[in-house]
Amino acid sequence: MATLEELRETFPPAARDIKINLQNVLTPGTLNEAQTWGVAIACAEAARSTRLTSAVLEDAKARGIAEEVIEDARAAAILMAMNNVFYRFRHIVDKEEYAQKPARLRMQRLAQVTSNKADFELFCLAVSAINNCETCVRSHEEAVLKGGLTSDHVHDAVRIAATIAAAAQALEAL
Repeated sequence: MATLEELRETFPPAARDIKINLQNVLTPGTLNEAQTWGVAIACAEAARSTRLTSAVLEDAKARGIAEEVIEDARAAAILMAMNNVFYRFRHIVDKEEYAQKPARLRMQRLAQVTSNKADFELFCLAVSAINNCETCVRSHEEAVLKGGLTSDHVHDAVRIAATIAAAAQALEAL
């Protein structure tokens, strides 16, 4: 299994900026280490890149990221795969008829986090940004801020999401 550094070295020349950005956005700053790596794991899963996900997981585990954070990151990616499709459809169609219908989709994991609720919402927000679901981005951004995090946390999480998505694209170009 390749580490993230080894994977970065395989990026094509066209992805030079992504190679540099990937290193920079994964350096904790506003986000703590658990938040940084939780967002990265969730986004790698959402980007559907097996190689990238394996490398991000490998690096996260090497840094001692708790299994609870890893599990929440994975759950966020999986739940948002469903929710982003459903709520993006409602938003795009924009008909009251659909808005009034109950989702009737099981989403209990949203309320049963294993690490930290605000961080879980941050993971969901970042995945929703990748999946381009305006409704979910707005909802999770609000929950993150109500949970005590700041717009700087949101901004940095979305920077990670954007860079992870581009890294997955770079690996596809190989």
